[in-house]
Amino acid sequence: MRIGIMGTGMVGQILAGKLAELGHEVTIGTRDVARTLASTEPGPYGNPPYREWQKKNPKVKLATFAEAAAHGEVLINATAGVAALPALQSAGEANLNGKIMLDVSNPLDFSKGMPPTLTVCNTDSLGEQIQRAFPKLKVVKTLNTTNAHVMINPRQVADGDHHIFVSGNDASAKAKVIEYLKDWFGWKEIIDLGDITTARGTEMLLPVWIRLLGALHTAMFNFKIVR
Repeated sequence: MRIGIMGTGMVGQILAGKLAELGHEVTIGTRDVARTLASTEPGPYGNPPYREWQKKNPKVKLATFAEAAAHGEVLINATAGVAALPALQSAGEANLNGKIMLDVSNPLDFSKGMPPTLTVCNTDSLGEQIQRAFPKLKVVKTLNTTNAHVMINPRQVADGDHHIFVSGNDASAKAKVIEYLKDWFGWKEIIDLGDITTARGTEMLLPVWIRLLGALHTAMFNFKIVR
């Protein structure tokens, strides 16, 4: 399958590497290809510059947002939340229309340091903003409530006995995404929360996740729903 990923950060890299390993044709989108490849600045949390990761993952192609969106049969938004809408606008509506997009981003604002705040909450969500901006794009919010390493291998925590969520307006798109989560990454416990407005709830879990990160001193955990 051809997959276009928006965002060259840690989450985009980890997802791209796994999907390429599975045999998919993966293109990562960035605003400026030359600038991304030229940068020598390490990423957040000490991650190496993108160009070093690219050398180790030659099957993954780097392109503009528009080229990555045009390439993908399925899209993944792994941009930083504050950059999501500009990145998708740069990708171009024509390259997005009719496609399924897994939105794994969160509206986190780090401008005042840690802990970050949410740029939108309670009465709206980033998932909804993206869906309103691109009404023909089939947005499915998912994977945004856990660490990227757990995203691609849920068995790293409690042998996969924990939950991930999906939110979206298109029932068939959600069903497809649930298949992808199972087939690509091995997720077993998936809860369909409902339409895209339910993304408010999963995005608002992030302040809890960040406090747990601080208390547990590890990102290798997730939420399990017990009833």
